[in-house]
Amino acid sequence: MELIIYGAQGIALGAYEAIHNLCPARKIRCFLVTERGINAEYLAGLPVVELDTLAHDLSEEEKVNLEILIATPENVMEEIEKTLDSHGFYCHVRLTSRRWAELAGYNYAENKKFMPLSALPVGCHKADVHVFMAKFYKDKPLAGTYHIPEWVEPIQVGAELCEERVASILDCEGENISRKNGNYSELTALYWIWKNCLIQKSVKDNHEYYGLVHYRRVLELSEDDVLRLVNNDVDVVLPYPMPYEPDIEAHHRRYLKKTDWDAVVTAVAKLHPEYVNVFASVLQQKYLYNYNILLAQKKVLENYCQWLFPVLELVEELSVPRGKDRSDRYIGYIGETLATLYFMANRDRLNITHIGCRFLM
Repeated sequence: MELIIYGAQGIALGAYEAIHNLCPARKIRCFLVTERGINAEYLAGLPVVELDTLAHDLSEEEKVNLEILIATPENVMEEIEKTLDSHGFYCHVRLTSRRWAELAGYNYAENKKFMPLSALPVGCHKADVHVFMAKFYKDKPLAGTYHIPEWVEPIQVGAELCEERVASILDCEGENISRKNGNYSELTALYWIWKNCLIQKSVKDNHEYYGLVHYRRVLELSEDDVLRLVNNDVDVVLPYPMPYEPDIEAHHRRYLKKTDWDAVVTAVAKLHPEYVNVFASVLQQKYLYNYNILLAQKKVLENYCQWLFPVLELVEELSVPRGKDRSDRYIGYIGETLATLYFMANRDRLNITHIGCRFLM
């Protein structure tokens, strides 16, 4: 039975890479999308086909002999299933974020590109972990019930911009940039962690590892994983990266204006000239750390924030229009690129491991 991958972005390409590498005999026919939109005509050398076109070209018998793997964000999978059914494609399965992470983990462990945390031995020291979960007052309630570990604590982002409260910790308390949430998104929480937990030496809030996740996207950190951190000298835990073609520079140019992208390059060159050459090479490869989600040793995270936020502040000043005159989350997107730059540039110095990032419905 031929396989078709529904989707044409990072999730879909990551699924293709893993299946192709782990099961080379499995024939993958094409990538499938509802509409072309900004999607490329070809991905990994395979055509990207619109659903109406495929449905028109195939007989009912041919449709029965196709299996479709839905590799998209989970919040649109139900609607995609209905659309597939309406076109006569009934053999389909969801590649959930948990399944995607498992597939990516096997693939990365095989090619030793991005080391899974689960590949390390379980130790005897339970790491002291404090992870903040960014919440926004407009977040929709979760349909399912999920266990949230005791070391995860909600923090409301953009709290200065509204009166409604959805968490006991607010990113507008202490030293903060809560008012910039429209541009910085979840990074206002990371800034708050930096200034109020990492720099302020508080006995009350002094942990070995600090992290940031989202209300709907969480690191799949198991109890065994917590026991792997200290004994294996893990510096950083990141979500498995997603691949984009032809490279991540082209990917981000789809979402950022040229003037904003030029501001990023200029800011990095001015504040961290030692990163200029490696930045060019990182941009020309295809793996991106999405979501601004991570877990790191306290000092490692402090050093990253000390490197990151001055660059973002300069980007705001160089942007046209400047950051203070807009609210379009562009700094959040740029933060993903800079996280990729920083951790890929320092992968020989830091012990970086990876785990799945689960999407909560």
